[in-house]
Amino acid sequence: QVQLVESGGGLVQAGGSLRLSCAASESIFSYNRMAWYRQAPGKLRDLVASITSGGSTNYADSVKGRFTISRDNTKNTVYLQMNSLKPEDTAVYYCNAREREARTFREYHYWGQGTQVTVSS
Repeated sequence: QVQLVESGGGLVQAGGSLRLSCAASESIFSYNRMAWYRQAPGKLRDLVASITSGGSTNYADSVKGRFTISRDNTKNTVYLQMNSLKPEDTAVYYCNAREREARTFREYHYWGQGTQVTVSS
């Protein structure tokens, strides 16, 4: 089972930037999708951005144009560049690896421990 370790969170003022990293314990190429989710206090965990093994990306409407997800298969690492941060971006950010069986479409999800991002106004 893959281990995912997030880093790069912290406290930043509104309008600032942060880059989150997610280091995997094994090759991420075998996972058909890598993603970042976030969870604010009292709210559900929501998808922020995802990237497939083929490089296709998807973003939540709230972060389009501000966040960029990327992956470096040689380093088994996924990144989330966050620019123009807003107080509403404050949350714990989680890295996710999704494995989907080709024949059954059954999915397996693996999670990191999360990293706190706090944006002050």
